Amino acid sequence: MPVLSNYNEFSGRHWETGTVRNFWAYRGITAPHTNQPYSEAMLMGISGGIVMAYFSFAYSGEWDPQARILTRNTFDPMDRMLERMGVIQHIEQTSQPEKARRNLINTLDEGSPAIVWADVFSLPWCGVAMPMPEPMWWMSPILVYGYDEAAATVLVADRARIPLTCTTGELDAARARIKKDKFKLLSLDPPNEGHLIAAVQKGIWDCIKLFTEPPPKGGKDSFGFAAYNRLIEVLTKPKHRLSWEKEFPAGPKLYSALLWMFNDIMLFGKDGSAERDVYANFLDEAAVLLDKPGLKEAAAQFRTSGEAWNVLADLILPDDVPLLSEARALMTRKSRLFLDQGNAGLTEIGKINGRLKEIRATMENEFPLDASGVTALKKRIATQVAKIAEIEGEAVTTLTAAIGS
Repeated sequence: MPVLSNYNEFSGRHWETGTVRNFWAYRGITAPHTNQPYSEAMLMGISGGIVMAYFSFAYSGEWDPQARILTRNTFDPMDRMLERMGVIQHIEQTSQPEKARRNLINTLDEGSPAIVWADVFSLPWCGVAMPMPEPMWWMSPILVYGYDEAAATVLVADRARIPLTCTTGELDAARARIKKDKFKLLSLDPPNEGHLIAAVQKGIWDCIKLFTEPPPKGGKDSFGFAAYNRLIEVLTKPKHRLSWEKEFPAGPKLYSALLWMFNDIMLFGKDGSAERDVYANFLDEAAVLLDKPGLKEAAAQFRTSGEAWNVLADLILPDDVPLLSEARALMTRKSRLFLDQGNAGLTEIGKINGRLKEIRATMENEFPLDASGVTALKKRIATQVAKIAEIEGEAVTTLTAAIGS
């Protein structure tokens, strides 16, 4: 029954960076420029930092379409971060459940937490996001720090501010969901401190390039400043090939688009502000580490941008439309329940999901805005998106000058 003694690291908020932050913090590994555990902000900045990306997805069957916003670099961020920091990775992987359990228990017996990959939607707390149909899967790293075979209970650190628990069977099923990451277990050596300055510089340049240049993959108008322009166009130009007028007409489809955008900006592995506040914290650290004070000016501009993103979130589900305002409050409430109460909040989260389904059903027959109201809502959203683009244009210009100086 290996359970790590005095494990109390639950500050990580995002799957990749938060899990690594918690792992190193428990192992007592500190950053040379702070003599404190590596901050998640530092790890996020090194992994590629923030981005703006917009995508829309339409599905067949009963699935509602989605309008999605990416707020951070998603191009292999964990591998990039660890490679840049000169981290030696110890990977164990097997196709056999029993061998996988032995690997996990052996790692805990050695006094180390274990980073494992698990399907987010197979874990009992998956309802903290919007529940997804059965075929959906998504493998992400989580941290296991206790495994009780007799009680069939696993102790997990996964974004919440307190311990999470699942059964050993639930963890086995989640770990086995996808062949590529099936029963994968990772342990990490400390970073190579001599790589830190270069890692920070590369991370900043990644961020700048994703705003200003075509992305490594995907449509060139899906990322950066081109994505802002695209989002404005699809909101305000009904004849656009992928306009909201066509993809998200008033009703359940528009409701889905609004909920997903709000979730991505405020709640999905973050605490609001489209993670601009986190990136600003990274730039403040980088300013000291690189001796480039200009980075602090860029940090201040990104904090201003974060405030503008929060305004956008309020406009997406506005106070003056009671059903949409209620949905915003419910989404926020269940995120807070998960972060603060973990498993203890799951019953109330289930009730919230039930109420959100009721609101969605209401949208089938009567959307709470008429045609002119829908047009006005989309225009307000587009206007705020343009404001954010202007703020972040200035911030990226400042960032480029600061890192290049």
